[in-house]
Amino acid sequence: MDLVLDGQGPLNAQIVRAMKAAIVSGRLATGTRVPSTRDLADSLAVSRTTIVSAYDQLRTEGYLDGVVGSGSFVRMPHQIAAMKSPRAERFIAPPSRYAGRAREARSGDALPFRRIENCRYIFQSGMTLVNPALSTAWSREVARAALYAIPDYPSPQGVGALREAVCNYLARRRGVLAAPDDILIVGGSQQALAIVARVLVDEGAPVVVEEPQYYGTRQALQAHGASLIGAPVDLDGICTDALPADGARLVCVTPSHQFPSGGILSQARRQALLDYVERHDSWIYEDDYDGEFRYAMRPLAALRSQDREGRVLYVGTFSKTLFPSLRLAYIVMPPALRQDLINAKFLLDFGCNTIDQVALASFMKAGAFDRHLRVAAKALRDRREALVQSLEAIDRGRLAYFDSRAGAHLLVWLKDVAAKEGAAFQRYLHEQGVGMHLIDPCYLVPPDGAGILMTYGALSVKEIRAAMSIFGKCLDARYDMMRSNAV
Repeated sequence: MDLVLDGQGPLNAQIVRAMKAAIVSGRLATGTRVPSTRDLADSLAVSRTTIVSAYDQLRTEGYLDGVVGSGSFVRMPHQIAAMKSPRAERFIAPPSRYAGRAREARSGDALPFRRIENCRYIFQSGMTLVNPALSTAWSREVARAALYAIPDYPSPQGVGALREAVCNYLARRRGVLAAPDDILIVGGSQQALAIVARVLVDEGAPVVVEEPQYYGTRQALQAHGASLIGAPVDLDGICTDALPADGARLVCVTPSHQFPSGGILSQARRQALLDYVERHDSWIYEDDYDGEFRYAMRPLAALRSQDREGRVLYVGTFSKTLFPSLRLAYIVMPPALRQDLINAKFLLDFGCNTIDQVALASFMKAGAFDRHLRVAAKALRDRREALVQSLEAIDRGRLAYFDSRAGAHLLVWLKDVAAKEGAAFQRYLHEQGVGMHLIDPCYLVPPDGAGILMTYGALSVKEIRAAMSIFGKCLDARYDMMRSNAV
């Protein structure tokens, strides 16, 4: 324990004052175990009798509690705690333009899709399927990897075995042919975008995003300083005829399952988009965040599989297929950008956690990842069907939604209801125990109507049906009033 004595008066009194100051300031928090009298005496080079005297005084005044056999612990006397008031935090201007933009993008009401609390049924964006068998299998892989992973710094490009496993997986499941040298392992799709932006986008450069779009994409690009251009989407994906005539440095798309609308980029628009970036010497950022999950339809190959000019940066993530806390994703790098992307990754963090990479490589090589995907796809299909059937039962002409039979979320619009009325309805739902997010944060320009994003992967079929029963009753109680207020 680091105590600074003031040199005034007896040593035991100096120690008492120094410890009081540390406790009141918060440097010694309530419940902290203080050193034994012998250890502190050795540390301060004083007699143990001096420390015993100081501790006795602190106990008398209520700053320490003694527990026989366990030692002495800090406590804050009630009268002192009552006098302490929170210190007003002085505003400090952001130290850089990036910090200022990031602060604006991530502060206050601008922070999208906050974690929903205090609800029984939570349709939380980003929450994935809970699979106890996956947790058990993953624990075994991590324990095994910890024994064999090299303890040196990782390769910035990623462990070779994982890059090879990703290549095999992409060829089988997503129609993307790549070599291990084309793969860059990154810390989630957010880091993937940050790396791509560093390599391709100067401050003020035009970047196209879908309107609406994944909020994390918008925030990262806003903080980077890109000039964002929203291109509308419909059920066939991004409207390529709305792309800026002067070109854009980067076009960010979710072609296999547009987030959040659910649209799927048509073949004609895929070709139009590839032609556009070739014509304007620009690039495509393809976020294939949940392309693995498709129901009652043929698998759709990734846009990258049609790229003949090396213009598509394909990004896949394990956050949706396994769990978000893993923080592993990958970029399939165009040859022209390979070294620049690896350099950017190296300068960010030297490379991703080796143990997790080795564990994931083994998990994939053994076929466990494919088995998990089959189980997850079936469970998600059952949950989607429960949600859609429930919506059909309570619809009665009040709802609009597009079921793309993919992914783990559904965007539902309240017909003829204004956005502000939708916010009031969301609060009412929360009061009834159902947590859902409004769609507004996914737009550069907020929509006039009220849209709700229902992410259902973390809820069971039974929970979905119970939640939608409450949703229907809330609609019955509030819908006519919301429509009349919207007029």
